Amino acid sequence: MDIADLREILRILEAQDITEFELEQEGVKLRICRASGSAGAVGAAGVGHPMAVPPALPGFPPPPPAAPAAPEEAGAAPGAAASGRAEGGTVVKSPIVGTFYRSPDPSAPAFVNVGDRVKVGQILCIIEAMKLMNEIEAELAGEILTIHPENGQPVQYGDPLFTIRVA
Repeated sequence: MDIADLREILRILEAQDITEFELEQEGVKLRICRASGSAGAVGAAGVGHPMAVPPALPGFPPPPPAAPAAPEEAGAAPGAAASGRAEGGTVVKSPIVGTFYRSPDPSAPAFVNVGDRVKVGQILCIIEAMKLMNEIEAELAGEILTIHPENGQPVQYGDPLFTIRVA
C-alpha cells in the first residue's frame, strides 16, 4: 500500500460519508475514524489488534488472509519491528510504511550509528506514517552492523532498517 492508495481510500470514505474504516493488508493494519461530516482523526493501528474490512467499499478487493507468524516473531511485542536472520546478524525490518528518520529532529544526533552497541528497548529510529511519529525499538541487544535506508527515505512494510550482530 502506498500513499496514492491511502489518498484514494480517504477520498472514497469522504465521498461515501463513512466515519469508521479498518483495513489489514499484507501485514499493514490501518484504522481511520472521523466525526460525521468533518476531517476527524486518522491513526495507524498497532500490530496485534484484530481488524476487519467493511464489505461496502467498491473497487477494493478483500485483503488476503493473514499468514501465521514465523516462530521467532511469534513472541514479539505489539508494535515492535519484525526481525529476520541475515549473514552476520539479525535484520530489523520496518513494521509499517512511512518515512525513515535517524534522529528526532534534523539538528539532533542520530539515535544510533554503525558500530554502536544497543540494548533491548533502545530507540533505533523513527518512522513517520500519516503525521504520526512511531519510535522503532531494538528487540535484541547487540552491535549495529548496517543502517539500510538513508535519513528521510520512504520505507515499505518489511524493508530492512538495520542489521544487528547479537551480543
